[in-house]
Amino acid sequence: MKTLILGLGNPILSDDSVGLRVARALEGRLNEQGVTVMETSVVGLGLLDLLTGYDRAIIIDAIQTVGGKAGQIYRLAPDAFHFTRHAAPPHDVNLATALELGSRLGLALPRQIVIFAIEVADASTFGEECTPEVMRAIPVCAEMVVEELNGNHISST
Repeated sequence: MKTLILGLGNPILSDDSVGLRVARALEGRLNEQGVTVMETSVVGLGLLDLLTGYDRAIIIDAIQTVGGKAGQIYRLAPDAFHFTRHAAPPHDVNLATALELGSRLGLALPRQIVIFAIEVADASTFGEECTPEVMRAIPVCAEMVVEELNGNHISST
């Protein structure tokens, strides 16, 4: 099964870089054939180019929820974002909208998509370091991704 592990984020916006950092933590740790680990700051429709051609995708990104605890990790399916689909300019399209459009266009998108979303405290301050709670979540999330690859689903922390 051709699998993409995709860490998303902005490397200069503090906790927003967490997806990139988890992807880096996985590099060299995974020697499975057919598994690609990639980091990107691409959003919106640009994600379709990266996802096309894979059977499975594991996406790691930052999330901020009302009342969330920094460092908490959520294992989500794309359906969790169903309510966020909307029409918008191409540079402002979220993941759910991009996946819906890709599906309607008949793109060869992954049949299986899992999202590991790490609750962040600060995704807007310029800085190259994550907050301590988010830093502690990076190796935990990396282990969750490895378990996911091995067919073991770990519930959110």
